[in-house]
Formats: sequence, structure tokens, C-alpha cells
Amino acid sequence: MVSLSVVIITFNEAANIGRCLQALGDVADDVVVVDSFSTDTTVDICRQHGVRVIQHAFAGYVEQKNYATAQAQFDHVLQLDADEVLTDELRQAIRAARADWQHAAYSLARLTNYCGHWVRHGGWYPDRKLRLYDRRLGRWTGLLLHEKFEVDPGQTTGQLAGHALHYSYHSIAQHVSQLNKFTSITAQELALRGRTRVTLFHLLLKPLWKFTHGYVFRLGLLDGFAGLCIAGISAWGVFLKFAKLKTRTERAEA
Repeated sequence: MVSLSVVIITFNEAANIGRCLQALGDVADDVVVVDSFSTDTTVDICRQHGVRVIQHAFAGYVEQKNYATAQAQFDHVLQLDADEVLTDELRQAIRAARADWQHAAYSLARLTNYCGHWVRHGGWYPDRKLRLYDRRLGRWTGLLLHEKFEVDPGQTTGQLAGHALHYSYHSIAQHVSQLNKFTSITAQELALRGRTRVTLFHLLLKPLWKFTHGYVFRLGLLDGFAGLCIAGISAWGVFLKFAKLKTRTERAEA
């Protein structure tokens, strides 16, 4: 059985980190939390659980996750977010992978809790992410947002059974606040990639398609009020992203 490290990056995650650490059980031999100088009790909670805590200034999601991966004691790593919780079935699947490691990385499915509702439609499920990996065979990639673990060419990936329970937004206000933050970052990322042209197609039709695709074609309507909120706010996010990109471009050209 390969030795396994769990790595988690945090910033002001006092509401979530205890639940995440408690659910680890005996799945790993080493747990390290890389904290971006939280101002709440995140670090105290981590130390109460007896895990290693390293404080490191946040330089971006890709950089922080690669740094955290490098701090792991072992080459086989499970990366989690503070708002994720392992289920019994997923813990068993991780143990099975450790006992018979066959791939460069394994993906897990996330089941998201949105304002108290478990979301199974609208494109939010199963939301598979590569999170269990051999750090020697890949790395975290991306620009400013939408980071992902990418395995080296020629390497294979597998899938784990079970779920990571993802406690995302506890209120509409929190969702809107995060959306405002992330759309600003996404607009900056698009500009860095050379995407500067914004038309009515981007401002009107793409948000409309985002809502229709998630709510109708991906059956978000089956998630009731939560599904409607997700589809509506996601469509608003598409508009904000391109509106911010447009104003950013116009300022640069002025």
C-alpha cells in the first residue's frame, strides 16, 4: 500500500475546515494545510486536529496548489478543498487505490450542497475532478482561475467510486459575492489570453444560452428553487465576465 498525503489550501475557512479534517479518518498517513494567513480561527482548528500547518502568502490558485503539493511528505497526494467532505464509500475507494495503484491520477465525483439543497442536475453533478495523484507524474496548471491537475503525456487516469460532499454556498448573498470576485478574475484572465473583443453576442446571447443550457437541457429545473437560482446567477456571471472585460479593454485603449 502506497503512503498518502492529504493537502488542503485555506484562507478563513473556520466554518468548513473542521468538518473536512474530521471526515478524513485514517485515509492518509500525512495531512498538511497550507494557509494564506487566515484572520479567523482556521489555523487553531487545524492544530486542534493535529495536522501540519504551513503559512504561505497566496500567489494564485495554481501556484498555491503546486506549493502545497510540494510540501506533502509522500509522492501520492489527495488534494481537497476545505469545504469538501469524504464519504465512507469514497474513503474505501481511496484505500483500494492505495492498495493497487494503477494510474497517474484518479478523479472523484463531487455532490454539491447549495443553500441546504443537494444539487444533482444543471451541470453541477457529478463534477468530476482529478484530486488523487502521483505528484511525480503531473502538476497543477492554469492561469488565474479554473486550475486543474494535468497528468504528463502518455499517463492514464482512473475514477474513484463514491462522492466528496461539497458544501459550496450557504446563501444567495455568498454566491453573488463570490461570483463578483471570480468574474473579475476571469475577465483579467481573458485579457491576458488576448481575448478583448466583446459584442452583443457575448453580452446577451451567451448569458441566455448559459441559463437555457443549465436550467432546461441539463435539467436544472428538477432541483427546484436551487436550480433556478444557480441557472440565473450563472447566466448573470457570464454577462458580468464579458461586461468587465469590455470596460477593462476600453480603459486600456483610452
